[in-house]
Formats: sequence, C-alpha cells, structure tokens
Amino acid sequence: MATYTIEIDQTFNVPRSRVFALFADHGRFGKLLGAPVKRIRDSDQAAPNGLGSIRRIGIGPIGLEETIVAFEPDSLIEYTITSMSPIRNHLGRIRFDEVGEGKTRLNYTITFDDVVPLTGKVVKAALEQGIRKGIQRVPKLA
Repeated sequence: MATYTIEIDQTFNVPRSRVFALFADHGRFGKLLGAPVKRIRDSDQAAPNGLGSIRRIGIGPIGLEETIVAFEPDSLIEYTITSMSPIRNHLGRIRFDEVGEGKTRLNYTITFDDVVPLTGKVVKAALEQGIRKGIQRVPKLA
C-alpha cells in the first residue's frame, strides 16, 4: 500500500470569510468542483455544514460520502471519506489564512493510501486535476 499526497497552495484577492464560506457550504463546494454535492446529515453544531456533517459527492453508486471531522470558522475544514472507496486513510485538510487586507491564502492538502497497487496514481491525478480546475473558480464564486 502506497501513500499519496496532493498539496495545493493558492492566494486569492478575496476576503478569507468569503473563501471559507464557499468551501464550507456543501452545495457551493459542489459548484466549485463541478460535481453534485448534497448534505445528507446536518452537523450538531450551529453551522449545518460543520463538524459531523456528511456530504455525498457524485451520483448513485459511483458517489462517495465525506464526513467533516474538523471545522474552525474562517480557518480550517478537515474531512475524511466514510463510505466505500478505492482509497483508504483519506484526509482532506483545507486551511485558510489571511495574508493582507482582503487576501486569502488557501492550503489544500489531501493524503490517502491506495488499496490496489498503482490505482493511487490514477486517483491522485484525477483528484488533483479536478481540484486545481475548481480552485480557479474561487474568485468568481466567492
């Protein structure tokens, strides 16, 4: 089993609160990724998309579920895949830092292990391409 890491570091001329709000809202996150995303369980916290919430990404049997495992408003979102998946030990970590007036630094890291040898390379390439493409939409969507 091999471990894979994706790390994307990007700065936007958009206030941190707006960038965070985009990533924290499951429906808007789907628009960012270009994939259907639906919240299937609300958080027990004040924010329905916060800690403990579960979102489904994709359609039908090819979809997967992610659970929010850390949620710090305007600072951090962490999530993990909690449904059947071709990868294991997945953790997505999105960090939001203010780097000047009205500017946000986004650090998005995903780590995971493959289950079947060499499938991790394919999953990594597809995930990274989709996320990088989506991140280019941040200024327009935030």
